[in-house]
Amino acid sequence: MLNTRENLRNDIVAGIIGYLTTVYIVVVNGSILSEAGITLEAGMIATILASFVGTLLMGIISKLPLILIPGMGINALFAYSIIQGNGFSFEEGLAVVLVAAVIFLVTAFTKLGLILKEAIPNSLKHAITVGLGFFLILIGLEKSGLVVSGESTIIAIGDFTSPTIIVSIITLFLAIFLFVKNVPANFLITMIVGTFIAYLFGIMESGTKAIQLDASELLFIPSFSAIGELSFWLAVFPLAMILIFENMGLLNGQLHMLDRNKSYKSGYRVTAFSTLTCAFLGTSPTVSAAENAAVIASKGKNGLAAIIAGVLFLATVFIIPWITMIPSTAISPILIIVGFLMAQNIRHIPLDNISEAIPAFLIVVMIPFTYSIADGMAFGFIAYPIVKLALGKQKELPATLVIISTLFLFDFVIKIAGV
Repeated sequence: MLNTRENLRNDIVAGIIGYLTTVYIVVVNGSILSEAGITLEAGMIATILASFVGTLLMGIISKLPLILIPGMGINALFAYSIIQGNGFSFEEGLAVVLVAAVIFLVTAFTKLGLILKEAIPNSLKHAITVGLGFFLILIGLEKSGLVVSGESTIIAIGDFTSPTIIVSIITLFLAIFLFVKNVPANFLITMIVGTFIAYLFGIMESGTKAIQLDASELLFIPSFSAIGELSFWLAVFPLAMILIFENMGLLNGQLHMLDRNKSYKSGYRVTAFSTLTCAFLGTSPTVSAAENAAVIASKGKNGLAAIIAGVLFLATVFIIPWITMIPSTAISPILIIVGFLMAQNIRHIPLDNISEAIPAFLIVVMIPFTYSIADGMAFGFIAYPIVKLALGKQKELPATLVIISTLFLFDFVIKIAGV
């Protein structure tokens, strides 16, 4: 009986800690979604609902103490590449999410996931993560005002006499200090303290405002008006690939920490279904949060921890008037640090192997430099078979990869031709 009570208490505490370490996503993801064509409030509510539904399903169906939230990097892909890059409407972007989620779901119930996993080289998988990391860092630097468009250069450093820059720098170093000290809920603390600093410097509005949303702003219906365009399918591909590979890696690592490897199939399927709901809830897809390590470290063992966190996410709706006050200077440090964490994957790229390193390098640099995740990926995927063929290593080219590379090349040809 005592052991049961202790487990119950541990799961409740783990659920609360998990929520506190991931609730920052409501503001950060809402901010990114607001640049994709919806209001900040609508983006926050969509984020809350997606996190609530996915996390609750993980707790009830898979009985795992894992939290699902919109993925960092994936939200940037959705907002900046899929919607802004292709000129899609928000609803057309949600249609891309829906199709990618269906592919993800198919891989969860068939052997397609294994086929794709074996077809895409590890060097390219890691390069995508690194490229996404640098892209997030660039976005964070832009939001903070630390880098701006230069008069004679593409990028220049911001005006260090500006109160916004001063606040951004102070908040960034605060975030770094809390992060390296491994302070619990460090991102949440960064946003709270960063908001207070911004208020002291007079660069944000004081007071709260009521949520002004009508039902139509929360009703999301994916639009398939662009489904006949090649750009639609070339947007689906990178999103589906990232969802599949990122969740495979995250779930494998987290279940190993839990010693629950037999629960992988159930967890993977719930994660895939959660991404499907995002297309109707109005947000970029959810993933198994990296912060689940904090849940596991807090001795969360069962689904109750996820259920607790999910319910707390839903309750966040009531504090939206307060969290909309959080300025970009309090959000940008989180983007920079998360980007740094993703960029660390560069150590997994075999830089001493030219046939793997060159295509991977192209992905890493072209994602931030083209401000397009899909185009950045295209450079690497097109270069991969070219380099392999040049070195006489055609046997290392899976047929599936060649087909994918050809599609990317075809898209470039169409863009050049202006079709």
